[in-house]
Amino acid sequence: MPSVPLAAYSQPHQFEPLLPQMQLGGLIEGTRAVVEKAYRLQHAVAPSTRRALQDLVRGMNSYYSNRIEGQGTHPANIERALSADFSVTPSVAQRQRIALAHIEAERELEAILPDSGVESIALQSSFLVSAHAALYRRLQAGDRTTQDGRVIEPGALRTQDVSVGRHQPPTATSVPAFLAKMDEVYPRLKGLDSVLFYIAAAHHRAAWVHPFGDGNGRACRLQTHCAMLALTAGLWSVNRGLARQRDKYYELLDSADAPRQGDLDGRGSLSEKALGQWCEYFVELADDQVTFMGKLLGLERLKDSIATLMLVRSESSQYSNYSRQATLALHHVLLGGPTPRGEFMTMTGLSERTASRVLAQLVKDKLLVSDGPKSPVAFNFPLDALNILLPNLYPEAAAINNEV
Repeated sequence: MPSVPLAAYSQPHQFEPLLPQMQLGGLIEGTRAVVEKAYRLQHAVAPSTRRALQDLVRGMNSYYSNRIEGQGTHPANIERALSADFSVTPSVAQRQRIALAHIEAERELEAILPDSGVESIALQSSFLVSAHAALYRRLQAGDRTTQDGRVIEPGALRTQDVSVGRHQPPTATSVPAFLAKMDEVYPRLKGLDSVLFYIAAAHHRAAWVHPFGDGNGRACRLQTHCAMLALTAGLWSVNRGLARQRDKYYELLDSADAPRQGDLDGRGSLSEKALGQWCEYFVELADDQVTFMGKLLGLERLKDSIATLMLVRSESSQYSNYSRQATLALHHVLLGGPTPRGEFMTMTGLSERTASRVLAQLVKDKLLVSDGPKSPVAFNFPLDALNILLPNLYPEAAAINNEV
């Protein structure tokens, strides 16, 4: 808590402008580049492979959002939590529960979005409240109790005035008015040219209002994920970029809190220049993430990665029943989607007995998944293969897990 009282905010005009108005050309140009790459990426792989990637990215979203808050747990522990396997260490188990709650909340929120107009729905303040509620109602009271002993109620706006570092958010009684002001602007988004800076500005101003007693960052990132879903299709993660630049993320959020700096800095109470810089950062970060994933999912690169994985494992004493001759069959499943087991075995060119052992091993190691023992197999991205299949996407998954 600051030692000197800060100026109180109680009138919605005090956090204007809600959008940057100057030098929009660069933001629009950057957004167009992201949109083009995003839509191209959505058609890069088969629908079943896309679903596997979406599940992977959902876990990443949880991991990175919680890491930003200093409550991350090893990706392997998140995977264990998905199977209801929780650590005997209370602090680790708590972080697992928080990670699992984030994944389940994200699924719930995505399910209520319409097929079109995702951004406008997700940018409503009611959706932000729903995001907070979806996350916190999945946590037992002990997991949503703050360090000072307050139990945070799911989706409840704060009832106390607070200070956050150098920033004092609006008075608790005025929070609904600030949220209503946001609803006059952000859900009115139309067209793709402005989609990213609308989402970026909404992310900042929601964090600035600090509507909840705790969990504001997580709720804002859930809202941002859903607002961007039409672009990302769940195939790439802004949270990954924010977490990898955590200090810069917080620095630019803090800078955009600044008051107006003279007559050339817009007409609102807050700095339009600083808000614009935050939006520029967000657009550049989105471009970096979609570009990176686009390169990883390049068809030739994926084919080479599968070949490398099969070569490494077929020659390693750690693995059994791997064969380089399964490379083509795996690549076919990646591109073509679910494949009958017999067809997969035939494509390996191996004897029936050997091909059967290879197929069984790939299913056991989750490189292939299916709905049943005789169902077609689909491609998957298990954590222990990511360092070869999708290098540097989720390097924490390959790190030694020292949490028990």
